[in-house]
Amino acid sequence: MTQRNFLLAGLALLLGLLALSGAHPYDRMTWLLEVFPILIVVPLLCATHRQYPLTTLLYVCIFLHAVVLMAGGAYTYARVPLGFQIAEWFGWTRNPYDKIGHFMQGFVPALAAREVFLRGGYVQGRKMIAFVVTCVVLAISACYELIEWAAALALGQGADEFLGTQGDPWDTQSDMFFALIGAVCALAFFSKFHDRLLARLKTTASG
Repeated sequence: MTQRNFLLAGLALLLGLLALSGAHPYDRMTWLLEVFPILIVVPLLCATHRQYPLTTLLYVCIFLHAVVLMAGGAYTYARVPLGFQIAEWFGWTRNPYDKIGHFMQGFVPALAAREVFLRGGYVQGRKMIAFVVTCVVLAISACYELIEWAAALALGQGADEFLGTQGDPWDTQSDMFFALIGAVCALAFFSKFHDRLLARLKTTASG
């Protein structure tokens, strides 16, 4: 299967899952807020695919992140069944699904930022790339927390489902920490594989 057919199949599956998640969500406003990044990123990727194709790794990770967002939107993060199952396995009282979301919020942007920096030659040196990518991830995480704060001010009690704090006073700090863990994991375990895919992408583009 060519990458184009692979991406078309992934796009069709993504749109189907998006429609499914939005059919009967727990709370319509929460669903819209959670999937809003998908509504921005997917059209952008479609529009720029010919001029600026990404690595297959990044496309797959974006898809997985979208699935996490859609599940969180459909159920709300505090009610996703997978989170309850994880909490039962470890004997936790809190549904930890939102931490999966914030882990992905660090993991996927780390790969995206790394890809942009390397392809554009904007940052030199592996250590400097890792540092700058980590800073970008933390900046994105901080901006998202500011968005949640703004939603809380604008919606009042109606924002509780979107925030998903579940009474945790340190939710903001732990969210950013999980984003940091996601970025570190992406850089530590996927950098070499990412480099090979980038080299292949460069060869294809030059050919």
